[in-house]
Amino acid sequence: MASFFGINFGGSAEGETPLAVTHENVVYTILVKRSPSARRITLRVRLAARDVIVTIPKRASIKTAQEFAQRHAPWIATRLGRLPRAVPFRTGEIIPIRGENHRIVHKQQIRGWVRVEQATEEGLPWLHVACDEQHIRRRISDFLKENARSDLESAVRKYTQQLGYASRKVTVKDTSSRWGSCSASGALSFSWRLILAPSEVLDYLAAHEVAHLVHMNHSTDFWDLTRKLAPHTDNAEAWLIKNGASLYRFGAEA
Repeated sequence: MASFFGINFGGSAEGETPLAVTHENVVYTILVKRSPSARRITLRVRLAARDVIVTIPKRASIKTAQEFAQRHAPWIATRLGRLPRAVPFRTGEIIPIRGENHRIVHKQQIRGWVRVEQATEEGLPWLHVACDEQHIRRRISDFLKENARSDLESAVRKYTQQLGYASRKVTVKDTSSRWGSCSASGALSFSWRLILAPSEVLDYLAAHEVAHLVHMNHSTDFWDLTRKLAPHTDNAEAWLIKNGASLYRFGAEA
């Protein structure tokens, strides 16, 4: 049976069976997923989930998946070892906001809030989080999502006005396969992780999806319109190609 190796951004999904493989006395957990449309076994590292998934045809056995994964345990170990360090949302860590690094600083307090403090002794602005320690991760996630939604709504409003369209509702999700999308009905959805990237990257993605309101494709006309709306399109695309995958390490558990 043919096989395929790759890396993608996918997150965990239902219907996956965990298995263990061993390489040099280290045990790695993999997930096996059956796919009615699969014609071969595929092995992928998923950056968002920081895990490995083996997709098998509907009639293939779990034993076959186990043996396949074990044969390729060195590949699994190497690819997982190359993943950038996970940066959890906890005190002391450094995370980017609009492309600028911020140090997470925690203040024990029952009533929670999150705010940016620009002047610090070390030269980095602080992301100051006041809450019980167990709620730090959620507080930061909520703060980043709220800021992503605000920035995206502003950018979408700007570009829809330029095109003479009514502004669209913006949905912010933890998407793992694309940075943004525009449905056939004109609904716009984006990854909240864009707030971690430089502002011109978020702005470009807003222009990209708004351009789909006119051209529901990636034709030359679409790209011409996108570049007209956002002249920084090529720079932002280059940044995403080079750095986009690294955004998935922020908020991941070590």
